[in-house]
Amino acid sequence: MEKLKIGFIGLGQRGQWLMKNVLNNFPDVDIVAVCDSYADRTEDAIARVKESRGNSPAGYTDSDALLADENVGIVIISAAWEAHVPLAIAAMRAGKITALEVGGAYSVEDCWQLVHTWEETKTPFMFLENCCYGEKELLATKLARIGILGEVVYCHGAYCHDLRAEICGGIKNRHYRLRNYLARNCDNYPTHNLGPIAKLLNINRGNRMLKLVSLGSKSRGLETYVSEHEEYIHLKGKHFAQSDIVTTMITCADGTLITLKLDTTLPRAYSRELTVSGTKGIYSERGNIVLEDGGDYDHDDTIELCRDSADKYKDLRPKIWKDITEGEIKAGHGGMDTLMLRSFFDAVREGKEMPIDVYDAASWMVITCLSEASIANGGMPVDIPDFTGGRWVMRESKDVTDLA
Repeated sequence: MEKLKIGFIGLGQRGQWLMKNVLNNFPDVDIVAVCDSYADRTEDAIARVKESRGNSPAGYTDSDALLADENVGIVIISAAWEAHVPLAIAAMRAGKITALEVGGAYSVEDCWQLVHTWEETKTPFMFLENCCYGEKELLATKLARIGILGEVVYCHGAYCHDLRAEICGGIKNRHYRLRNYLARNCDNYPTHNLGPIAKLLNINRGNRMLKLVSLGSKSRGLETYVSEHEEYIHLKGKHFAQSDIVTTMITCADGTLITLKLDTTLPRAYSRELTVSGTKGIYSERGNIVLEDGGDYDHDDTIELCRDSADKYKDLRPKIWKDITEGEIKAGHGGMDTLMLRSFFDAVREGKEMPIDVYDAASWMVITCLSEASIANGGMPVDIPDFTGGRWVMRESKDVTDLA
């Protein structure tokens, strides 16, 4: 089997994790080029590949140079958020199969340009939303697909993650989150929670998102954190534009309601809060709960009494989660990264449609700039563009994996 030849653009924390996963779990994939605007990151990546595989990939600090490298057939982009769309467009125009890491968009026009570039070039493109491959997310989708939940009427998701140290350490760690939290107020990271919900609700494939309303709380978490940690004294007195909590409501063509929450600047445990409510049952990540109408629970039962009721549905998980190895689980985000990369590489090899395509990327990423506009206008409703140009009506449902 001929090896796939890939190049990495962006070698910060996320890029390093993805590269490590490829080195450890995909011997049929060669890393032939690496690139970061910081030369030391490029040099470290070269050394890591050489230590693991014995070969030295080409090293670049200019993404255009990597895209001009004829030895590179596939590009994985994991750079700063604001560089995602321009780099993906450049990669597709260079004829490189393109995999784009997640993040929110800075303008609606950026999303349209991403879509138009793919439509013009037809360069294979995949959006690397690993949570679409999550065990809980796929179980909830399977429950919905086989009718256990009845007709789905409401979904909720969240990105709840205490990122205060990562954000405030942005200058030292050269991390893009800091400048975004200082300057913007929006749901800046919507796709971890929205992506799996959009797949479950067949968004862009028989259904679509119509409008959103976003509201944000006061911003106090980071300022308090800075005042209590001397190592961030350089940020003292700075005002952070980003609300501590952002809530977004989205209406869909089929009448379903989606709510999203961003919660990253206050003390908390990690959670994506996935909830799927239907006419016959509910899936709730909180408490690991599945309740079926007419099942062995009482309507007055508390979460504590229903806790872990989802465990009896474990056999309904898709095959990829039944077959996953311990090494793959440890490789990143509890196994989601490995499953996502395998799905991408398999689609490349087999010439198949990407499981998460450019229309998914555009419609999920656009939530960031639309939420920014809604918050700035006191929670006014904002239309969500139809990036499929009406084709959502005819496009068939597509899950990221066989749910059997």
